[in-house]
Amino acid sequence: MTTTDAIIVEPTQEQIATVTKSRRMLPNTTVMNGPCAYLATERRRLAALKYEHFEVTQLSATIGGEIQGLDLTGPLSDEVIAEIRTALHDYKVIFWRNQPLTTDQHVAFASRFGSLETHPFLPPNTNQPELVRFAKNVNTSGYENGWHHDVTWRAEPSMGAVLHAITVPAVGGDTLFADMYAAYDGLPDDVRECVDTMTAEHDFMSAFGRLLPKDERDEMRERYPLVEHPVAPRHEATGRRYLYVNRYFTSRILGVSDAESIELIEMLSRQADYPEYQCRYRWENDSVAFWDNRAVQHYAASDYWPEKRVMERASVIGNRPTV
Repeated sequence: MTTTDAIIVEPTQEQIATVTKSRRMLPNTTVMNGPCAYLATERRRLAALKYEHFEVTQLSATIGGEIQGLDLTGPLSDEVIAEIRTALHDYKVIFWRNQPLTTDQHVAFASRFGSLETHPFLPPNTNQPELVRFAKNVNTSGYENGWHHDVTWRAEPSMGAVLHAITVPAVGGDTLFADMYAAYDGLPDDVRECVDTMTAEHDFMSAFGRLLPKDERDEMRERYPLVEHPVAPRHEATGRRYLYVNRYFTSRILGVSDAESIELIEMLSRQADYPEYQCRYRWENDSVAFWDNRAVQHYAASDYWPEKRVMERASVIGNRPTV
């Protein structure tokens, strides 16, 4: 039986609610166990989507779509760009194979979605300062293997990022993406009610500041002071709430004790760990990913050393998260 021949079961909202209530927290943990029935509606919605200018293969229940029928190296009409943006909001992260982008083409494509940021801490491509270059090999290891949104320490964090795989290892080096809408929806009702009104402090220091000499660290602190964002903002395009807390950059939950803040950050960050909320992408040379940096966290598996892995990323400046 093929996927298209599969029998589609249409549960009622009452059935979804009943099964969802069967989820339980494992004793002495903050880990939820049981069926993620609340994913059913989004899974069916994605399965039914059709686009005018390309086709999309759904990669997991609620996140990830691989696009066929587009050449990103050539000119793209405003209508195609608008439909790519729609697919991004639908699938949260979208992918293409066989897209041998030049650096100019990479920047030009990403710029169709907004102004591009330059990263103050990560090395750029020497010809295009808007492109962050991740070049790993036997002498330079990868440290991106932790769930995070990018640059939440900015007052206006990036809305999305376009990542181009230039050289990838034969095995390993995958990137995982987690649906933070689903992570929010999967919280117990009482926890959701609490986080809806909470604010968190974000800081570059733990990830980047510790690597800087004191004078540079002080200069960067002046340029990038602590910022505050809602713990569960509403997405400006979809209106859905998503979790916006990560271990790399969220330094404190405001309005609670230090101990409660640490516990909350850990518990909320752990929601990205559920495989039910994830898709995992196996890169090939000239694969491209475009993810929504608000609704998605990502994790670059660091399992390929000493092999070579070279990626370049363009990030699109976004608006300040709000509720």
